[in-house]
Parts: sequence; structure tokens; C-alpha cells
Amino acid sequence: MPDLTISKVARQFGLRASALRYYEQVGVLSPSFRHGGQRVYDESAIRRLAILQRARQLGFTIKEMQVLFSDFSSGPPVSERWHALSKAKLEELDERIELIFEMQRMLRKMMRCRCAAFDECGEKMLRAACDDTPARG
Repeated sequence: MPDLTISKVARQFGLRASALRYYEQVGVLSPSFRHGGQRVYDESAIRRLAILQRARQLGFTIKEMQVLFSDFSSGPPVSERWHALSKAKLEELDERIELIFEMQRMLRKMMRCRCAAFDECGEKMLRAACDDTPARG
């Protein structure tokens, strides 16, 4: 596979060229080679971008990707890094799932609201009792 220009790589991964430059800047993508003053990427960079793309799809942050791709001479191998990052991400997702379920419960409860005015509804919410019963005046 020949080296690819920054625009071709960006197009292949659905990114802007500026994203590739940013990935280089923050250290999750090795600096590109220069050919005639233009950035070009080899197969190694393409494979790394495939990993970055999957990590993005899984919700990993740039900071988490930096941990994954940081200096291997002083840290654990990639499999251990994936394990630790995945475990932490799963815990984060479990927390988000619980939050989403709570939000759904609250929204269903609010759908039963029969308040005629915001003041009435707000008063009930202050009492954490907004439900389908009308307020008594």
C-alpha cells in the first residue's frame, strides 16, 4: 500500500485533515512523513487510525486514547491498556444507563402532570409530588 496524503486519509476515515493534525499534536498519531512538503501516512498510521476510529465509536476520549498510545517502553502492553480502559468505560456506561433509566422514570411521571400553570407545577416539584392529581386551591 503506497503512502497516502493527508486529504486521502482524512477522506478514508471521514475526518477533516485538521483532525489528523490534532491527533499528531496530542500524540495519539505518530508524526507523518513529509513528501514534497505534504504530509503522507504509511500503513502503520492507517492501522492506528483504525484503532482510533473504533475507540471514538466506543466513546473513548482523547485523554483515554493518549493513555492507550503512550510510551510503551515504560508502560504495560496494549492488551493490558485495553483491558483497563474497557473496564473503566463499562463502569462509566453502567452509571450512564442508571441515569438514563432515572431520567425515563422522571419523564414518565412528568407526562402525568395535569397542572394548569407553571406556578402550580413548580410548587408541586418543590414538594417532589408533581403527578397526575390537580392542585387544590
